[in-house]
Amino acid sequence: MNGIENFEVESLPWYHPTLSRHTAESMLIQNGLDGTYLLRPSSKGSGEYALSVKCEQAVKHFNIVWAGNEIRFGQCTFNNAADFVEHFKNKPLLCGESGQVVLLKIPYPRDISEPDMYECVTLHAEFSTADDPRITDTDFSVNSKEGFLTKQGRHFKSWRTRWFVLQRNELKYFKQKFSKNPLRVLDLNECRECSQDFSQKDKSCVIRLDMGWRVFLFYSVSEHDMEDWIKRINWRLKANRTRGSFNSDHSNRN
Repeated sequence: MNGIENFEVESLPWYHPTLSRHTAESMLIQNGLDGTYLLRPSSKGSGEYALSVKCEQAVKHFNIVWAGNEIRFGQCTFNNAADFVEHFKNKPLLCGESGQVVLLKIPYPRDISEPDMYECVTLHAEFSTADDPRITDTDFSVNSKEGFLTKQGRHFKSWRTRWFVLQRNELKYFKQKFSKNPLRVLDLNECRECSQDFSQKDKSCVIRLDMGWRVFLFYSVSEHDMEDWIKRINWRLKANRTRGSFNSDHSNRN
């Protein structure tokens, strides 16, 4: 049997077989909490893997080797992946020369469909021994978007154009594009639904965002832009629900 079969990597729900280092960093920084982790192939070759872990605002990568019938991690050996994870739930990993430590807390499932929409942002990710440090950094952001939308007021139902920014689990809107502070920050963990709205007879391309405690209406300059906002927000909602269900099931098994 080869290393992959012995390690049973394919059966691990947090193994991402086609994930690159930089995309792993983007996913974990954008979507993960401290201690969120995933496993991916290492660039070093067959039988070697990289454990990517979010540690504060950075992502650390640790090299893991399959050596016949055991997993090697530094000076430690483990019989299987379950023993490895259980060990580092209780004993922290040292994250580089900074002295930061992190426990393995939340596995990042591979069954969340990542969109092919990546935009440039600054990543604070440090290199480690898991990959070749000569690789040039590439900056990505998972599923972010910004632009003008026209928003309906709560009380007087008038419409005002605002600058909107979608990033991580937040949808923010600002009075002007370069305003320093947002007028409001909407937590998408609270959002029930995002869809096109057809209630405004004199307006098309209207987005309906149901937050439970209030329904927000915004309209866009084009149908394509409206569909793009809805697609990205709904991807975020689906990711939140899938991850919440996965983490709940994982906690119940422990």
